[in-house]
Amino acid sequence: MLYTTIFWICFSLWIYALSVLKRAKLAGFYFIVGSIGLFATCIFLFQDYLVWLFSAVLCRSLRPIGLFTGLFSTVNDNLIILKRPLETLYVYLDFECSGVIETTAFFGLIMFYPLYTRKERSFLALTGIAYIYFANFFRILLIVGVLQLGGSTWFYFVHSILGRLFFYVLIITLYYNVFTRSHIVQKYLQRLEPGATLA
Repeated sequence: MLYTTIFWICFSLWIYALSVLKRAKLAGFYFIVGSIGLFATCIFLFQDYLVWLFSAVLCRSLRPIGLFTGLFSTVNDNLIILKRPLETLYVYLDFECSGVIETTAFFGLIMFYPLYTRKERSFLALTGIAYIYFANFFRILLIVGVLQLGGSTWFYFVHSILGRLFFYVLIITLYYNVFTRSHIVQKYLQRLEPGATLA
């Protein structure tokens, strides 16, 4: 109850701060305050649901690959089971593995990024969320593949080092293209407009 009260007080102050910054035309501060506030709001209000949703979608997407290859099986929309000759490994898709942090952080940033129009931000938000999902999908596949080949002794390396390195290189690539090459992205989006010429 206390945390909920504190949240709604902070949420009200955030909305007020945004209105002040917008009237003052302080675009940089508006972007920073807006992004952080939206990220915090999404995490506080929707964390449990988003973790369940992302883990379930990820697990169900992996299920056909597990059935086809026979390398692993999925259980309860958040658990991957790998059966090896001498051991059985369990990979639990929790808050960290779900991609919720990266997705909500990107969503918060793009929704307040001042160099894009509202339509462009909406398109990039959907595209970015899909991109992050597939990056995470291939990260989990990488982790599962290495564990199936090397066993539990490889868990720390593949989960904490190799998997994260693979995932964050892809995330940095997304951020670099969306937030530092906005003129190129806008030119590309304009070509996707109905009736646009390719000149």
